[in-house]
Amino acid sequence: MTAANKITLVRIGLIPAFAWLAWAYGRSFAGGQPEESYRFSAIATFLIAACTDGLDGFVARQFHQQSRLGSILDPIADKGLVAAALIVLAASGWPQSLPFWFPCVVIGRDLVLGIGFTALKRLIERVDVHPSLIGKIATVFQLTSIVWVLLRIPRFLFTLVIIATFLTVISGTGYVLEGIRQLRGGGGK
Repeated sequence: MTAANKITLVRIGLIPAFAWLAWAYGRSFAGGQPEESYRFSAIATFLIAACTDGLDGFVARQFHQQSRLGSILDPIADKGLVAAALIVLAASGWPQSLPFWFPCVVIGRDLVLGIGFTALKRLIERVDVHPSLIGKIATVFQLTSIVWVLLRIPRFLFTLVIIATFLTVISGTGYVLEGIRQLRGGGGK
């Protein structure tokens, strides 16, 4: 158990804490008595979890602590935080909530890619997966949309969500096409 993996486990542990705080704020707002301490705590928890994402990667690279466990835990922490935030901020009653279809698109893309990767791994010897620039930009827009809701900034929220959705679909399509290319070619490069 490396230091980098311990940081990642802390990130995973912050996900239910964030989800509970964000849900509690949404329900308090929907009930007409918003409890701002829940919102501020949710913001702090989300930001700590998001910032430690870079920290665990830095520690792993700097101290040569890359591990198989880390390569499994890191995406779980990343996708778990985003999925929890999208679901809670769409369903719990926040004043500027996310549209319900937005988490469906983001989580649906990740499920399709996960299922596709698993199927491809069974069919060919080697699968190469490399993060795409469009995928990284889509993630930035997803996270920005989440922060916009947490900070209760109504301006440009719908525009951010539309851009994030478009980029999410485009990046997902790119990964699917790359998987098909690898399947036809018998494996990665």
